[in-house]
Amino acid sequence: MREKSRAGAPDVAVRDGMAEITLRIIDGADRGQIYEDLPTPVTIGREEGNSIQLNDERVSRFHVKIQEDRDKLVITDLESTNGSKVNGEDVQLRILRHGDIIHVGRSMLLVGNRDQIAVRLASLRNSDHTESEALQADLLADRLEAASLDFDLNWTEHADLQATMHVLEPPDLPEQLSPLQAAQLTEVLEYLHTRLRDLLTTVSTETSNSQVMLNARQWQKLLDVQARLAEYLHGIGEPDGPPHNLPDVDPDEP
Repeated sequence: MREKSRAGAPDVAVRDGMAEITLRIIDGADRGQIYEDLPTPVTIGREEGNSIQLNDERVSRFHVKIQEDRDKLVITDLESTNGSKVNGEDVQLRILRHGDIIHVGRSMLLVGNRDQIAVRLASLRNSDHTESEALQADLLADRLEAASLDFDLNWTEHADLQATMHVLEPPDLPEQLSPLQAAQLTEVLEYLHTRLRDLLTTVSTETSNSQVMLNARQWQKLLDVQARLAEYLHGIGEPDGPPHNLPDVDPDEP
């Protein structure tokens, strides 16, 4: 049984009611190791007792945890010393999809087997991508189906494949929220929408050279929105930490 995401690609493989994940180490001291159909939750770290024990001194004793939640695979950084990345981006919490690359220490792990990644590539044809991106995904899926182990181990050298797999897609809204959680999420989105809308109405356009101009005050407002988003992400990733209530920034104030 496999649960499917909005785009049609399976996010979670399920056997006997338990979510499973396949992870392949594609770089680092343990390169070439394959962990197929591991039951979740899965922990990755340097210490014995982890589902995957890495021979990597830059990996913490218990570095990350991967668990299933509402038919999604979620990776959590366990307050590691050197942090964790998914597809090159620092993460504390992140939904994993087939084809994602987890980077911990000097080690890189690829999520999913070749069939799962091929299915996800093919599913990009049915999502909101350009015709050229969909065609690229289709061709890469065909190529991946016939790939060898050498292709798995040289994944990081295939820039076209990674670019197609790791394109940013609009995320799904969370489901089964309580009325309070839905109201809080609506408040956050309305706040950001209003800030961006007000900023866009003040932008000037140079029609002669097709450039959009921002003055220093507008630029600072945009930076403030980005900083606030970073604070939200940090607060969600570390819910037990101190609150981060930042005042609105007025660039005219000293």
